[in-house]
Amino acid sequence: MWCVGKLNTEYRERMYALIELYHKPYNPRQPVVCFDEKSKQLLSSSRPSIEGKVKKVDYEYMRHGTRNIFLSVEPLAGKRKVKVTKTRKKPDFAHYIKDLIDEDYTEADQIHMVLDNLNTHFAKSFYETFGTEEAERILSKIQFHYTPKHASWLNMAEIEIGIMDRQCLNRRIPSEKLLKSELLAWQNNRNLAETKIVWKFSRQDADDKLSRHYT
Repeated sequence: MWCVGKLNTEYRERMYALIELYHKPYNPRQPVVCFDEKSKQLLSSSRPSIEGKVKKVDYEYMRHGTRNIFLSVEPLAGKRKVKVTKTRKKPDFAHYIKDLIDEDYTEADQIHMVLDNLNTHFAKSFYETFGTEEAERILSKIQFHYTPKHASWLNMAEIEIGIMDRQCLNRRIPSEKLLKSELLAWQNNRNLAETKIVWKFSRQDADDKLSRHYT
């Protein structure tokens, strides 16, 4: 379930714009890519697990730090990309987006990127990381579409992260190396299957469900 924020004019305008974007026909030259990140705590068990029909795991564990996971998904192409980083600072975000442009979307004219309002998710990150010329080259290939505040449900990357949590991360992972290996295998399997996300929620659905809360 999602906690819906104050449904003011800005919220509704951004919501309608994203819903309209999601319903546009697939265009590989103008891909819609949803982006988000999450943290994963590295944990190992204090005692060996007991294998059997039902695996038994001791409740005690040891901490080995936390890693950040960047994830982007192109819902209509069934394509996603994950990257593990030690931090999620401005340079981490800037380098991830640069890699998307230079490695994954070289044929695209412009990427429509959906993301939230985290303070690293803005043009300043690119200027501070790469300087003016390179930042402007990168930004010329992207159009950012920001979700309303407190409206993660409008970002399809959240759907993909939920699937990633259930299929890949719902257990103790003790090391960065294993985390990267598991995520790469998960990513490649879903990309090979071209697993898509079909967005069906319409503007009319939004008005029917949320209009009594509009301000």
